[in-house]
Amino acid sequence: MARRPQVSLVDDAAAARVAATATNRRVAAGHELAVLVAVEFTAQRRRLTAAARLARDAAAAGAEADEESPAANEMPSATDGATRRCAAGGLDFDALLTEFEELARSAGAQIAATLVQRRARPDAATLVGQGKLEEIAGVVASTGADLVLFDHDLTPSQLRNLEEKLPCRVIDRTQLILDIFARHARTREGQLQVELAQLEYQLPRLAGHGKAMSQLGGGIGTRGPGETQLETDRRKINLRIDHVKEQLESVRRIRRQQRQRRESVPVPVVALVGYTNAGKSTLFNALTEAGVLESSKMFATLDPKLKLLQLPSRRRILLSDTVGFIRDLPHTLVTSFRATLEEVERAEVLLHVRDASSAMVDEQKLQVEKVLGGLEVKGKPVIEVMNKIDLLPPQERARLAVGAGAMPSGAPVAVPVSGLTKMGLSELLAAIDEALVVDPLIEARFRVPQSEGAALAALEAGALVREKSFEGNLVLLTARGPASLLERYRRFRERS
Repeated sequence: MARRPQVSLVDDAAAARVAATATNRRVAAGHELAVLVAVEFTAQRRRLTAAARLARDAAAAGAEADEESPAANEMPSATDGATRRCAAGGLDFDALLTEFEELARSAGAQIAATLVQRRARPDAATLVGQGKLEEIAGVVASTGADLVLFDHDLTPSQLRNLEEKLPCRVIDRTQLILDIFARHARTREGQLQVELAQLEYQLPRLAGHGKAMSQLGGGIGTRGPGETQLETDRRKINLRIDHVKEQLESVRRIRRQQRQRRESVPVPVVALVGYTNAGKSTLFNALTEAGVLESSKMFATLDPKLKLLQLPSRRRILLSDTVGFIRDLPHTLVTSFRATLEEVERAEVLLHVRDASSAMVDEQKLQVEKVLGGLEVKGKPVIEVMNKIDLLPPQERARLAVGAGAMPSGAPVAVPVSGLTKMGLSELLAAIDEALVVDPLIEARFRVPQSEGAALAALEAGALVREKSFEGNLVLLTARGPASLLERYRRFRERS
């Protein structure tokens, strides 16, 4: 029997060193090689399809009742779009997969392979089946991947079982999003919020990382004072969580003080909300020329930005750019970013920015409304901003324009815009003007002596002067503007 030459062992060791060196270089460069795993649960899809079928039947019944209304014939139905996608095979699984791949790229990963499994329900131990798990291990070995990314949240036991059976790190959807947030956090507040979310994520996942963490030692040199390593780590993390929460509370106090100073001069806040990568920062820059970071990567904006903006009525507002939402947004992120999302809670009007060119435009809307419902802000006036219309064909763009002018009573106002090309911005500003209920617009006629130069300058700067004439040493003018401004000079108003 031929003996295996010793040189092969040397070659194997050299190959392992080369592979390890390549992995270290990829990690240092921030481009780790990743295998992506997405799972579609068919039992859930059938339930969604049945729900969509019921919604379609209800929409059809409503269409028959309103078929005489021209607005109903012209308006595209969001429910119809969701139903078509469900009938085609779930909530546009291909679009969800594309979103997952974009998340991985935003975290700095290079995609080695994308694996998909369709099964009725998740496996309690490993999420995926045993055969798919062996396939994942084979792909990892053949590609030399550094990690496996799952497009689902993994329970602590599932994460532990997968790490035991795969020759690389395993990261679930929540951990991936947390990593992206950590990459983009720039201010101290953002870093604290990300750290709090990471600590709360890690706490229930400490058990199982080695026996020393889960039980007392039983041999020579392993006996301790009675506290396991697991208990020690939990205690340290809980102490750190308490410390971070205290620091975040001081941030919230500072934010409250700043808000109180702003409220002493009544300037309403209008907040941009929406799905991640819907173009909120691009629209924010188009409206305010603030020059904040615009990026196609997900969650490029973490820290809220406030900028003063003058409306066509000469009223001034504070426009706020906020963090984007996403499907299955981790609860720990919502609670950790409560200080940031206070700007949404305090806003007078919400601008729900939607990517009109996305294949998931209706699903994204539902996800944003779900998060807003959790923040208890669904009763606020909402303007739906259909962004990125420059990416739509002319027919779709025309249909959006028709729909914006024929919204049913009680529905949010919809305004088609393009933050990149600045189309539709004047219509959007006019819609914000109409939606503001605080400090409403009023019209009044004034007789102001020419000697009152300060009053005349204030009225012309803060209101729209429609008519202006002179009568002796008096200036007669009709102004339309915010009630707070016009009431300040009511001593000059004409008495009817």
